[in-house]
Amino acid sequence: MADSGAGRTPRPAGGRALYAISVAAELTGTGQQNIRLYETKGLLTPSRTAGGTRQYSDDDIAILMRIGELLEQGLNLAGVAKVLELEAANLKLHRALKRARSRPPG
Repeated sequence: MADSGAGRTPRPAGGRALYAISVAAELTGTGQQNIRLYETKGLLTPSRTAGGTRQYSDDDIAILMRIGELLEQGLNLAGVAKVLELEAANLKLHRALKRARSRPPG
């Protein structure tokens, strides 16, 4: 995922696409239609083969699991998108703080 817009998490350099949508659905306990809906809503962006087939990485599976948790807590998809966006921003800030603290004073 090159775009880090609302609800999207950038794919790390080593994030390999490993799973077809049917396997992703089985691993996360959700339906393939739900996964397609989450993609339409911008909650995740799986990589695609040259032929257009979706391929899901372990990072995508983690996002799908988090979406499921948030939905179980009663959030709608707009709320899920906002939580994912805030969690990504929080992680970015924590990493920046860690880098800043590890620099020598000067």
